[in-house]
Amino acid sequence: MLAPDINLSGYRFEPVGKSDIRYGLGAIKGSGEAAIGAIVDEREANGPYKGLFDLTRRVDKRYLNRRVLEALVKAGAFDALNDHRASLMASVGAALETADRAARSGGQVGLFGEALDGGEDLIDVPVWPEQEKLLQEKSALGYFFSGHPFTSYLAEVSSFAKRQLDSLEPSRDPVMLAGIAVSLRTQMTRRGKMLILLLDDATAQVEVVIFNELYEQSRHLLKDDALLIIEGKVNRDDYSGGVRVTAERIDDLTGARTRFAQGLRLACDGQCHAQPHGGRKLAELLTPYRLEEGGCPVWIEYHNLSARCRVRLGDDWRVRLDDRLLESLDNWLKPGAVSVMY
Repeated sequence: MLAPDINLSGYRFEPVGKSDIRYGLGAIKGSGEAAIGAIVDEREANGPYKGLFDLTRRVDKRYLNRRVLEALVKAGAFDALNDHRASLMASVGAALETADRAARSGGQVGLFGEALDGGEDLIDVPVWPEQEKLLQEKSALGYFFSGHPFTSYLAEVSSFAKRQLDSLEPSRDPVMLAGIAVSLRTQMTRRGKMLILLLDDATAQVEVVIFNELYEQSRHLLKDDALLIIEGKVNRDDYSGGVRVTAERIDDLTGARTRFAQGLRLACDGQCHAQPHGGRKLAELLTPYRLEEGGCPVWIEYHNLSARCRVRLGDDWRVRLDDRLLESLDNWLKPGAVSVMY
């Protein structure tokens, strides 16, 4: 399946050669048949588009609006021309305004021969992280197309959830599973409300049954596209012929890190310690994430030109291993200085 492309895709899915199919622009949520028809007609009449601004300038404004353009960007339809989707998304408004000015000026030029339709520079913003890119893509296509969000977690998650979903077998003992929640549905039983969650780790999808008490405890974690680490029993599902999991505990990545990590390692050298108020800065970063019970111990590995030591902070400084904590420590220390030890 070839990705949607503003210069190659038609409205419908189309075969390309013997083994490839090009994604149809009409299958992008929010695009609309009239808008895609206008885009394709203009392209066939006057050649490929050079970019976002070229598209907005050439296609009839009765069909092209912000919703259509944003859907095309999210789906990756401009990737062959520019794969910086965050910049394209930020520039949609400017592209529409520039096209409006060009239409009003009627191609006129200024006193010194300059065009009166304004600039065509894309707005400079940070690139979307892979997770954000895939979530935006899913909102436009209905599923993850160019990758899977679980992949970026795999190296860390495999430290405590060692079985992939495609290798699950019935077991009397609880097993640790990890994946992305791709769908959730509830139903009433004699024991109360029950949630059936479809978990996906890019190797397979498995249904997980969550009964009422655990469901109530874990509600804040149970959301579409959330990464979940689930401990449960694997049973054979006679209806589907596969397996089904009954959950006994549910964690997000922060909870699983804090539960299974042996320590948070921070490598510091003499230069780091020489920073103004270095110790005070570390305390400031750790304080919002301190836990009175069950937190992860913090280890400082310090060295300078003449000495080296490894010091474990007291239990008062055990912390919750939140992404924000790890990110703030990464930004403060040198690359590679922050690591979670399992």
